[in-house]
Amino acid sequence: MIQPYEKIKARGLPDNISSVLNKLVVVKLNGGLGTSMGCKGPKSLIGVRNENTFLDLTVQQIEHLNKTYNTDVPLVLMNSFNTDEDTKKILQKYSHCRVKIYTFNQSRYPRINKESLLPVAKDVSYSGENTEAWYPPGHGDIYSSFYNSGLLNTFIGEGKEYIFVSNIDNLGATVDLYILNHLMNPPNGKPCEFVMEVTNKTRADVKGGTLTQYEGKLRLVEIAQVPKAHVDEFKSVSKFKIFNTNNLWISLAAVKRLQEQNAIDMEIIVNPKTLDGGLNVIQLETAVGAAIKSFENSLGINVPRSRFLPVKTTSDLLLVMSNLYSLKAGSLTMSEKREFPTVPLVKLGSSFTKVQDYLRRFESIPDMLELDHLTVSGDVTFGKNVSLKGTVIIIANHGDRIDIPPGAVLENKIVSGNLRILDH
Repeated sequence: MIQPYEKIKARGLPDNISSVLNKLVVVKLNGGLGTSMGCKGPKSLIGVRNENTFLDLTVQQIEHLNKTYNTDVPLVLMNSFNTDEDTKKILQKYSHCRVKIYTFNQSRYPRINKESLLPVAKDVSYSGENTEAWYPPGHGDIYSSFYNSGLLNTFIGEGKEYIFVSNIDNLGATVDLYILNHLMNPPNGKPCEFVMEVTNKTRADVKGGTLTQYEGKLRLVEIAQVPKAHVDEFKSVSKFKIFNTNNLWISLAAVKRLQEQNAIDMEIIVNPKTLDGGLNVIQLETAVGAAIKSFENSLGINVPRSRFLPVKTTSDLLLVMSNLYSLKAGSLTMSEKREFPTVPLVKLGSSFTKVQDYLRRFESIPDMLELDHLTVSGDVTFGKNVSLKGTVIIIANHGDRIDIPPGAVLENKIVSGNLRILDH
């Protein structure tokens, strides 16, 4: 039930790749805000590389596809009530691009008071003190919201057959022609209604959801569903070797059928939160991948790690901004100059959490081609053209400051204490 990507790729591509591409719709999950990185507004509008935002890169990728193969692959954004207005304002700048862009909104659910189990909202308005009373209920909401928006039927009417769904902050989630061909021309003639791209776990991904087989069907198990006593076992790299990248390929006809039969069954994840005023609330959420067991002939494909390049923190941002990657037609690829294909482990401390602080602390992004591991903690700044190699640990103690001078080369170094380079 989990196929290696090499096997899918070995089938090659048909001559009529354009007609296959014309049956695809790309859907990006765009409901999240950039708050965890200290930004206001939609996360997709954060600059990632050469002033390009997540959204810019996505549009460039699809425009490149449409121009190269003379196709008409549309882009659909699933917004939430948090991101819809700001996203729609920015979409005007793409009006001349060769990509048709559509949006729809996911649902707005009421937060529930943990004590009384009643909704926090006083009424259905979304303003004033009521704004904190609502939340978007996770990306599992895509099936009903996409159906209710009317877009699902529109695309089926246009002859589209599959959607490729991924998180907008996963820069590795580009359209893969080999997987698409596998879906459109199934080797055994049996159509596959749902493909989940999984990839091998590393120590950095111990929290990712994993696939299990139960009653003859694939199921997604998320860390939030694991009892406390088994969390360490779930995180084990040897027991659960793969995790879900949230790159999913789903049949439109199957979504329509299951939606009309009310047959999409997803486990509900209980997410406890505390609001600013100290009120404890519960959010009930679902994950898009959890529906895998409702579809026929589902498949996991074990893809290369390069298809999973999420930017959740400024540590991730440092990697994608650096010379480890080169940018071409909106897609990031690992530089050929890096001798081994693994990504360095980067841990930036709390002084770097917010994007504007992070940018202020780097005069230019260091050369990281030979870096294995970087840990930075405390009040640290980097001058221009710094080079980091091997394992580098920089720790400024409380009240101290470390300035890494311009042009410095740090190879397998631990820097601690207080280091100020003064101009004179």
